[in-house]
Amino acid sequence: MITLALAGKPNCGKSTFFKAATLADAEIANYPFTTIDANHGVGYVRAPCPCTTLALPGGATTCGNCTDGERFIPINLIDVAGLVPEAHTGRGLGNQFLDRLREADAIIHVVDGSGATDAEGNPVGVGEHDPESDIAFLPLEMTMWVQGILAKHWARLLRGAQSKTPVLHAAIAEVLAGLSITVEDVESAVRETGVDLLHADEGGLVEFCGALLRRSKPMIAVANKADQAPDALLDRLREDGVPPATAAGELALRNAAKAGLVTYLPGDPSFAVPDRAGLSKAQAAGLDAIAAVMVRLGGTGVQPALNRAVFELLEQIVVYPVEDETHFADGRGRILPDAFLMRTGATPRDLAFAVHTEIGKSFLYAVDARTRMRIRDTQLLKDGDIIRIVSAAK
Repeated sequence: MITLALAGKPNCGKSTFFKAATLADAEIANYPFTTIDANHGVGYVRAPCPCTTLALPGGATTCGNCTDGERFIPINLIDVAGLVPEAHTGRGLGNQFLDRLREADAIIHVVDGSGATDAEGNPVGVGEHDPESDIAFLPLEMTMWVQGILAKHWARLLRGAQSKTPVLHAAIAEVLAGLSITVEDVESAVRETGVDLLHADEGGLVEFCGALLRRSKPMIAVANKADQAPDALLDRLREDGVPPATAAGELALRNAAKAGLVTYLPGDPSFAVPDRAGLSKAQAAGLDAIAAVMVRLGGTGVQPALNRAVFELLEQIVVYPVEDETHFADGRGRILPDAFLMRTGATPRDLAFAVHTEIGKSFLYAVDARTRMRIRDTQLLKDGDIIRIVSAAK
């Protein structure tokens, strides 16, 4: 399963973002280092379900595994404790929390878009701290952390390489294997930077580590607490490619939907109130305030951040394996029971291994369920494909 990490400085709203995305219990407070141990939960990415374009058995209009034609596919989420500048040196809660990011496939950098907390996460007045200054700090901390790991082994790595570049690249990948860094990642970072690792100085090694992380731990930033931010500040952040979000608004909406007070799908730009007369004055006022913020921001921004990390940064598509291409169902008659996130460029054989290792090993061929035609095992899968895998596995 895909794993995303929520990271950033203390008191930027990471735990609220995490709770909004997962509805899992997480301590939330307006002071630094509320989170000590990383929180783990399950979030979801949203994609259109192909069932709405199919002629389903029995005249069904949807598959029963989606909501109003929208499919929600699970992912892992980690809420990492707040990091402060110079964390790679052990400052604040230090390297142990940078180490939590090893598990992540990609990182959502939660920034306090209101400018109401300083670089350490201490509360200040709204707009008193420039959030743009926070955007660069996390990539720099992670870069210096990885550079520090390599620096501990660098003399040994150079001796072992014996002036052979491929040997050095392989040794670096081995040292950083815990970060899921491959030889291909190392070679890509070398090409991007032009750094000759056999003769690199400290500056060159830092530049190389930065490129390595951009490839192996891609990151997006999101401006949380945008409901409190001045428009001019949000406009500047948008120009930097940092979209606004209100995790507090999303959390309130998800709780209201759970209680039956509103109709809302995560990622929708608005919500409906089925029975406004049944609301208390406080509930009505709170929902009106959230509605106004959503109009201003174009939604809460939480679901788009998850989707962007998975579908853009990690280049994932959604594929639906079925056992029966005539009814788009499994052996128990469940229509489109499974949705798999697969990397762009995946093939039917890759999908077979994703379903089960034994099915992948005994893969015979695949069928496009829409056309009911056999497809090559090397054919590239497309987003929304419905595929029957035929294998010799029992």
